[in-house]
Amino acid sequence: MLSFYELQLIYLVAFCLLFLLVERHISRRKKEVVTLQNGELAAPVPSGGTGSVLAKLTRQYLTVYGIVMGADWLQGPYVYSLYKEQYAFPERLVALLFVTGFMSAGLVAPLVGVWADQHGRRRLCLTFCITYTLTCVCILFPYFPILMLGRVLGGISTSILYSAFESWLMSSATSLVLPNSDLSSIMGRATLVNGFVATGAGVLSNQLVSITDSFASPFVASGIVLLLGWVVIKGTWTENYGSGGGTTTGGSDPFQFRRLGQSWKIVRNDPQLLVIGLTQTCFEGSMYLFVFNWVPFLQEASADRVLPLGYIFSSFMISMMVGSLFYTSVVSYYTPSDAAPDRDSPLVLHAKLSSLVCATSALALAVSISSQAEHVRFWAFCTFEACVGLYYPVQGMLRGTLVSNEHRATLSSLFRVPLNVFVVVSLLTGVSSARYMVLTASSLMLMLSAITTGATLVDHASEPVQLQTDREA
Repeated sequence: MLSFYELQLIYLVAFCLLFLLVERHISRRKKEVVTLQNGELAAPVPSGGTGSVLAKLTRQYLTVYGIVMGADWLQGPYVYSLYKEQYAFPERLVALLFVTGFMSAGLVAPLVGVWADQHGRRRLCLTFCITYTLTCVCILFPYFPILMLGRVLGGISTSILYSAFESWLMSSATSLVLPNSDLSSIMGRATLVNGFVATGAGVLSNQLVSITDSFASPFVASGIVLLLGWVVIKGTWTENYGSGGGTTTGGSDPFQFRRLGQSWKIVRNDPQLLVIGLTQTCFEGSMYLFVFNWVPFLQEASADRVLPLGYIFSSFMISMMVGSLFYTSVVSYYTPSDAAPDRDSPLVLHAKLSSLVCATSALALAVSISSQAEHVRFWAFCTFEACVGLYYPVQGMLRGTLVSNEHRATLSSLFRVPLNVFVVVSLLTGVSSARYMVLTASSLMLMLSAITTGATLVDHASEPVQLQTDREA
């Protein structure tokens, strides 16, 4: 007989497939309406036209994105269990390992962005594959200093993963003069692909642990996948840079303090970018704290039995896919057209979605804190993961609209500094007795972000074009 979590995974997969059909129907109807409004025949786009360019960029990016995110997700279900259960470290040392990773990410984040803009996004993505593979090697040794080194390398790798890859896509789309609607489509598909590979990674990691009876086996598989990612990036991606990139001018200023100062001045003088940074800090900080807390939270509510962490993780990833499909459906349906000119502009729509994501995730965390029932906590966590699926394409589009290409990777990494400070401070207190307090603070911060986003981005949505022009001047 199937267990509760196996049944929930089946139900979620069925719901996701149904939602996928609905999303395809909405997208197809929207394309038909646009075709009729433009008086165009439904003829295929020439092979050398925009359609083939978009298809090539989508294939290049999603292939690499799926590989590197799959490698990352393979480690997801068992990081905590490996440290706590197999290596038998006390929870405070486990928290210290997590803190080390986030401190490393926070310290190197602004430099990662500068180096990506200056020396090339592709080059830094290749570096990511090497450093994250070394992280997987270090975690195989139950010796605390080596594990600490692995967390340092993991923090550096995480900073690259969440800045350089997106910056490469944005810059490539800009150089190909692709419209925002095409970029939105790629980012929506990226989140969907992320959900698919994460779900597969969760099931695979569960099977690897069952076969090998070791929580370390998914990390070996992750290292192999990362080496594959290095080969694919090397063979399919071309290089792109930020302002002044590809030159030797950075030699006299290897840490690029001047460029960091310029980027900070841009953020400080723009309330919209400050709000984007606040949202990133609150949401991604809560997400990383969730990674540390979801296993003990469910174990606490589930009496004395062993949880199938791989299946639970896969359920979370299916929920993330549902959030991604909801995003693409909403964007397809509410895109302004001649037939409905009164609909929200893309920026207003994404600002509203950002506010909705933060508010819903705040409520989900609040429910998980207030309830002691295992099944309620599980579904609250699934709701939070659905918000994660919405967050990434929404936040990516807001950054793509409001942040100019010349400082894109630098600003994306700069936003990660307060994020990592928030996570480090929370983890330093967020063990055992303080766990509830940490998630309560996360819920309150998310609600603050929801209110701030609604009050700032939505009200100032008529200014983005001018702001973007000013930044590039």
